[in-house]
Amino acid sequence: MEIREKYPGVYQLEDNVATVNLRPQVKVYGEKLVDFEDKELRIWDPRRSKLAAAIRNGLVTFPFKGDSKVLYLGASAGTTPSHLSDILVHGSLFCVEFSPRMMRELLHLSRQRDNLIPILDDATKPHHYQSLMEEVDVVYCDVAQPRQTELFMDNMRRFLKEDGLGIIAIKSRSIDVTQRPKKIFRQEESKLKAAGFRVLEKVDLEPYEKDHRMVVCEFAF
Repeated sequence: MEIREKYPGVYQLEDNVATVNLRPQVKVYGEKLVDFEDKELRIWDPRRSKLAAAIRNGLVTFPFKGDSKVLYLGASAGTTPSHLSDILVHGSLFCVEFSPRMMRELLHLSRQRDNLIPILDDATKPHHYQSLMEEVDVVYCDVAQPRQTELFMDNMRRFLKEDGLGIIAIKSRSIDVTQRPKKIFRQEESKLKAAGFRVLEKVDLEPYEKDHRMVVCEFAF
C-alpha cells in the first residue's frame, strides 16, 4: 500500500485519508487502524466526518498545523475533533457542543486527549464562553440550524486572529428545505462577503453528504 503525507499530520492511503493516532491502539468510533513505519494511523471516514469528505473531494486549503489553536462549533460526540486532536499535537481544540448527551461522549474523549477542551454551551451565544477562550487560528463550524452562517461569523469576529481562517459546512436543508441547495449556498456565501469575509475555496461534499458545501474564508482587508 502506498502511503504519503498529504498535509502535515494527514496521510493518503490509496483512496483513504488518515491521521496519526494520538492514543495508539485506542479507537474512537470503530475506525480501522493501520501501521506505517513507526506510526499508527487512524482511517478517517468521509461518511462520518464532513472535513474528511472535503479532503476526499479535493480540499486544497488545510490550515490545521501541529501548534494551531482551533475553535470547533458543533463538536457532537467528537468524531472529527478526534482526528483534529491527532493533528494538533502541540495545539488546542476548543469544542463547543449544545447537547448534553453528545457532551458526555465528548467529555470521555477529552479525558484521553489533553488538547481537546469541551465546552457545553450554545454557539449562538459566544459571550457565554468568552472567558474560556483565546484567539484562534481556525474557526470550524458544523452546526445544523437556520442561522449557522450568522453564528459562524459572530464567533470569527470574536475569536479569530486577523490572519486566521474560517471553515463552515453549510447544510442547505437546515437553512431552508424549500429552496434549491445551490441557491442557499449562493445566499450564505453572499452573507459572508457582505460582512467583510473573503471566500477562498468551496467544496461540495457529495456523495458523502447530500446538499452540503464546505466553504473556507478569511477576513477581507
